[in-house]
Amino acid sequence: MVCVLLAIMPMLAQTDSLVSDSMTADSLIPAVDISQVVSDDEMEALEEMAALEPGMHQKLKEKFVEGSTSFMSLVAIALVLGLAFCIERIIYLTLSEIKTRKLLEDIDSHVEKGDLEGAKTLCRNTRGPVASVCYQGLMHANDDMETVERSIVSYGSLQVARLERGCSWIRLFIAIAPSLGFLGTVIGMVMAFDNIQEAGDISPKIVAEGMKVALITTIFGIIVALILQVFYNFIISKIDHLTEQMEEAAITLMDVLSKRGVKGK
Repeated sequence: MVCVLLAIMPMLAQTDSLVSDSMTADSLIPAVDISQVVSDDEMEALEEMAALEPGMHQKLKEKFVEGSTSFMSLVAIALVLGLAFCIERIIYLTLSEIKTRKLLEDIDSHVEKGDLEGAKTLCRNTRGPVASVCYQGLMHANDDMETVERSIVSYGSLQVARLERGCSWIRLFIAIAPSLGFLGTVIGMVMAFDNIQEAGDISPKIVAEGMKVALITTIFGIIVALILQVFYNFIISKIDHLTEQMEEAAITLMDVLSKRGVKGK
């Protein structure tokens, strides 16, 4: 035991020496002042950037208040309600999309085996308007092709109407937002003339105050309309895509039923 301790003692002494040397080296490193590395112009630029970063949100809020809170609140409500309808439609349409080609292949497989009820069950358990149109066609599989076609077209029109539900409200808010902005413009001009009448003098400051309210409300109204218009066009594109899928499914289903000469079980 004593031999082991005697062997370890020199190693510990060497370790303490290394640690002390490292601490001494660290203490010799001089403290670096950032002003010595960065020039005064660069420091001023950094300070200006730091001051501007939180300023955009604050500036937007100030402009919102300057544009007459009564009219700006109406524009904000139009934006919120319009976005709510847009998000609801996007979620609904996204959930309505399925793999149409795979569904039609499975239906063809069931019909080829003579399992008409299996094809109906498959469509009934699949979400979306495409499966609903196919199910409606299979329900009239025992009828002539003209009856099947008429049933599919009628039910397809109903499904398209369901897809477009709520779009009229989005169009309404797209029209309302800039109209509220223009109304704010008129109110701002009236305020400018009222201030001129009260002051009895055409001062640039008085005129600029009213014009500022008018222009800010118009700008925000147009911005809201543009935002909702982008979402509306995206929704319309998804509706068109689903409508094309329904038409393709209807044509394919009628071909399958006519070729197989289905007589339901």
